[in-house]
Amino acid sequence: MRCLLVVVLLTAVVSCATGPLSACSEEADGALDCSRQDLSGVNLSGADLYEANLSRADLSYADLCGADLTVADLTGANLHLADLTGANLEGAWLDGANLTGADLSYAYLYWADLTVADLTGADLTGADLFGADLYKADLSGANLWGADLTQVAIWGAKASQNTIWPEGFDPVVAGVSFD
Repeated sequence: MRCLLVVVLLTAVVSCATGPLSACSEEADGALDCSRQDLSGVNLSGADLYEANLSRADLSYADLCGADLTVADLTGANLHLADLTGANLEGAWLDGANLTGADLSYAYLYWADLTVADLTGADLTGADLFGADLYKADLSGANLWGADLTQVAIWGAKASQNTIWPEGFDPVVAGVSFD
């Protein structure tokens, strides 16, 4: 029994040191610092990344389905074609982030900062964007069908004729410009 326990513990230690977040460090407050890390294609589905610093990290093609990214710093991060289906991004900072082609369907983006974010071709179907800041964000070709845009700051955002809006939402009245 003791041998089995030692093997299990050693396996857990080795797997923690070689996991997708092994290059990250821990900040004094316990938050994870993965800023500027190459995390492209990693599977972080369901991960607890609460308050994580992922600024300027490469998360392209990453699986972040159902991940908790509450108040995470994703400033300038590359999330090209990342899967954020059902992820919790409440209060997250995504200003200047590349979210081209990302799947944010049914994501929780309550009060998220998406200023100057590139959401070209992103899927935001059913996403909760209550109070989010989309100032000067690029929504060209994005799908926002069924998204909650209540109290969204969207003035100055850019869209195209291919952008799909929720029923009853008037992007022109909201201050969106079209290319």
